[in-house]
Amino acid sequence: ACDRLLLGPLSVKQEDIIKEETLDFQENQKQPENSEKTFQCPEGEKCLFTNASLGKHSRIHTGEKPFTCSECGKCFKRKHSLTEHERIHTGEKPFACSECGKCFKTKGEFVRHESIHTGEKPFACSECGKCFRTTNDLTKHERIHTREKRIHTGEKPFACSECGKCFRTQDGLTVHKRIHTGEKPFTCSECGKCFKTKRNLTEHERIHTGEKPFACSECGKCFRTTSDLTVHERIHTGEKPFACSECEKCFRTTNDLTKHERFHTGEKPFACSECGKCFRTKVEFVRHERIHTGEKPFACSECGKGFRSRGELVKHVGIHTGEKPFACSECGKCFRSKSNLTAHERIHTGV
Repeated sequence: ACDRLLLGPLSVKQEDIIKEETLDFQENQKQPENSEKTFQCPEGEKCLFTNASLGKHSRIHTGEKPFTCSECGKCFKRKHSLTEHERIHTGEKPFACSECGKCFKTKGEFVRHESIHTGEKPFACSECGKCFRTTNDLTKHERIHTREKRIHTGEKPFACSECGKCFRTQDGLTVHKRIHTGEKPFTCSECGKCFKTKRNLTEHERIHTGEKPFACSECGKCFRTTSDLTVHERIHTGEKPFACSECEKCFRTTNDLTKHERFHTGEKPFACSECGKCFRTKVEFVRHERIHTGEKPFACSECGKGFRSRGELVKHVGIHTGEKPFACSECGKCFRSKSNLTAHERIHTGV
C-alpha cells in the first residue's frame, strides 16, 4: 500500500479511507471555544457538538458494538475502529510520510510521526513545562509528578480488592493483581515462558540473546539487569545494607539475609518428595535431588568424570592440576579442599 502511495495516484478505496479517517480525526480534535454543544447525553452530563457524536458516545453506556470483523469476529463500537483493525489482517498502511516514506495504518499514528520531522511538541506539562509530541507521552510524564507527590504524602489510593494491599499507581495495582489471578500475559517467543510484567520478559529475553547492557564502572563486568549490577557493585563498595535482626550480621542481598535468618529460625522450606528430607536453600535442595535422580551435570574436561555439584568438580580438578590452595597457618602444609585442611588442623589444636 505504501509503494502505491509514493509512486502513483490513490485508488478510490484509499481516497475514501483517508477522507473518512481525516474527518473522524478532525472530529476528535478540540472544537473552537465559541462552539456550542447542543446534544446532551441522557446518561450523564456530557454534551456533544453533533447528533452523530452523541450516537457514538451512547455506545459507551450501552456497550453496543455493531461493527464486526469478518476475519476474526472481534466487534467494535465505531466504524473507523473496525477499519483500523482490519488492516492488521490486510497489512494495509494507507498513510505515507512525504518526508521519509514510512507508512502507517491510522491517521493518528501518521500525524504523531510527522512531528518527529517538524520537531513540534504541542503538549506541555503544567507542572514543569516540559513539552511532548503526543498526549500519551505527556500523560506518562505527568505520572512522574503524581508518583513523587504520593511518595512524600504516603498516599496509596489504589487498593487490591483481594488482599487490601495499596499502591501509589494503577499500574502497580494491575501488576500486583496478577499474583492472585496467576495471569502472565507476556510470553517469550523463543521458549514460551510467560511473565507477569513486560520488564521481566525483557530481562528474560537477554538469556537467549546473551545481551548484558549494564556494565560495572569499576571492573567492566557486564550484567543482564540493573539489579544484578547493583548487587555486584557492593563487592567493590563493601556495602551490606541488609542486617539480621537476630545477630546483626549484614548481607549484600535480601536473598542472602533470608537464607541466613533460617539458621536462627530453623526453617527448612524445601522438602524432598522422595525421602522427605528438608533444606534451608533451593541450591541445597536441588543438589540433594540429584542423589535420587543420579544426575551429575558437572563433567571434568580432563577425564570426563561427572559430579553432582560445581564444588565437587572444582575439588576434583585439583587432582589433575596438583593445585592445593588451602594452607595450614600453623605448619604451612597445603591441601586440595577446605575439609581436608580442617581435619589436619585438629592435629595442632588437639580438638
